[in-house]
Amino acid sequence: MAIVRLNNVVKIYPLGKTVVHAVKGVSFEIQRGDFISIAGPSGSGKSTILNMIGCIDVPTEGTVEINGQTTGNLSDREITQLRHEVIGFIFQSFNLVPVLNIYENIQFPLLLGANQAHKKEQGEWIDYLIEAVGLTEWRKHRPNELSGGQRQRVAIARAMVTKPQIVLADEPTANLDSATGEAIIGLMKKINREMNTTFIFSTHDPAIVKIADHIIRLLDGEVIENIRPEAAEKV
Repeated sequence: MAIVRLNNVVKIYPLGKTVVHAVKGVSFEIQRGDFISIAGPSGSGKSTILNMIGCIDVPTEGTVEINGQTTGNLSDREITQLRHEVIGFIFQSFNLVPVLNIYENIQFPLLLGANQAHKKEQGEWIDYLIEAVGLTEWRKHRPNELSGGQRQRVAIARAMVTKPQIVLADEPTANLDSATGEAIIGLMKKINREMNTTFIFSTHDPAIVKIADHIIRLLDGEVIENIRPEAAEKV
């Protein structure tokens, strides 16, 4: 069963006296463990689709399914639970809490949810993530003491702390130089392989598109390409 499924999804926004058709009847499936790039130019609808998968926005028409559940049928409480336990978010602006250090920023989502794991277990998991993203020596530093690449590493660890099945990343390399961006992509691919976490990117970064094992290209709110490069090479 697909972990994510969009069925004829339409998203229309009012803009003054006119309407903007941001997404036009989009359908596709994402399998568990995919490392998928939703690619396209600005205004193509990729961030809108990511927001609907993340239950930050809702379709005007059509349905979004997560693990076979239609998100539009869920209560507010169930949506909150889904977003906390199943989905992790990585933002291009990092969205770290400036007064908290690295450890505390990564820990923060655990404090918001109903996770009943023992504090020792949580601490060991956070320590593991800090080591995994290469920031052990910086664990007590605050965001303003870190580089852009280091902040994004913190954001990745924070997205993983609840052990989500799906991580949504909105232009995660947009504010990074090319070398740092490639290192961040490599880190996320490593997590994808080792933990079988499904990564879904909205991006126009060719480095992410190149490494993706599933590519969906959008133009003007419509899917113009939906391929798996490995499958395409075998044809």
